Amino acid sequence: MKTAVRRSVAVVSVGAALLLSGACSFDFSLGAVSVDSGTVAEVVETQLTAELGQSPGDVTCPENLPAEVGAEIRCELDTGGEVYGVTVTATSVEGTDVNFDILVDEQPMG
Repeated sequence: MKTAVRRSVAVVSVGAALLLSGACSFDFSLGAVSVDSGTVAEVVETQLTAELGQSPGDVTCPENLPAEVGAEIRCELDTGGEVYGVTVTATSVEGTDVNFDILVDEQPMG
């Protein structure tokens, strides 16, 4: 599987609070109509680690990301002390390439 990352990042940080927007692109198998939730979580975690220089915690996504422009799923980032919501939005789909933005909530989940 090929993973290419384009970044457009703004980080606002107070303690563990993160605001990150980036675009990620990777291949999925032909005929798939979504990107596996585990793959999305792995790419989000890798992107956050690359941007911050260390792992911010574990990312889990409860559902697959539909391979449709504008499709959106919510994931969770567990920092070990707090849990933040993460919005993943598909921005383009070209053949087997899916690009998406990552946005981490500024405040932990209630």
